[in-house]
Amino acid sequence: MDTLLPFLVSGLGLGAVYALSGMGLVLLYRSSGVLNFAFGAIGAMGAYVAWSVLQQGLGLSWACLAAVATAMALSLGYGRLLAPRLAHRDPSIRSIATLGFALVVMGLTDWLWDEQPRRLNLPTDAGGLEFSTAIGDVRLTTTRLLSLALAALMMLGIGLLLSRTRIGLKMRALANDRELSALLGIRVLQVDGVAWLLSGAFAGVCGLLLANMVRLQATLLTFLVIPAFAAAILGRLSSLPLTVLAGLAIGVLEAVSITWPGYAPYRSATPFLVALLACLFFRNTTRKA
Repeated sequence: MDTLLPFLVSGLGLGAVYALSGMGLVLLYRSSGVLNFAFGAIGAMGAYVAWSVLQQGLGLSWACLAAVATAMALSLGYGRLLAPRLAHRDPSIRSIATLGFALVVMGLTDWLWDEQPRRLNLPTDAGGLEFSTAIGDVRLTTTRLLSLALAALMMLGIGLLLSRTRIGLKMRALANDRELSALLGIRVLQVDGVAWLLSGAFAGVCGLLLANMVRLQATLLTFLVIPAFAAAILGRLSSLPLTVLAGLAIGVLEAVSITWPGYAPYRSATPFLVALLACLFFRNTTRKA
């Protein structure tokens, strides 16, 4: 157990980012019925903007605000300008359309900043918690602690939003029946806009954290949507607590797999395997029902 402890600690921080990403997907899906495959690309653009702000000598607060604002603007722009044109199409078509948007955003990011890998260093990397084990000291940085705290707080916040507010009630109504909700007087575009805006905020935060924990690279961050998709599927695209637990589990599993002989070089494929198994499992469950 002591041998695995450093990887468990590292995996919890990464898993918290996956959990946040999964919540961003679930929030949008519960409102609009769209699986946003552009989530990672939007977060990547926000992370690059934050990196540029830090390079100019401005503080972390400005960098974070710039990243989240950029991601929210991109997400809202798609949600208000392009998504309504596909509102009456099949849900699978509306979801695949976001994949095209992801490619556009990723290409624009590469054009503006090139594909050279970077790392987004944050001041919160310096501090943290340290504790000793039989194999040495284990350190949990403030950045990873923040990611865990954010996962818990944002899950609570979104849960309260959906269950205790009028906009949350409207989101749940749209998830059940969009046409009937429109007939009852709910402003569908307005509610969808709020959902896309909140999803963009999640993307901005996740892009920042993952660019710090792994590396700042547009292609890598674009594929953030895969572990997020796996977490969301395990949460049945509806349960925020299950999505958070699934995200944490995927992060820990990916980190611990480095200790498995023969599999370690392929550990980055772990979220893909989990997503595939989740799709197969729930498909079989649905058929039996």
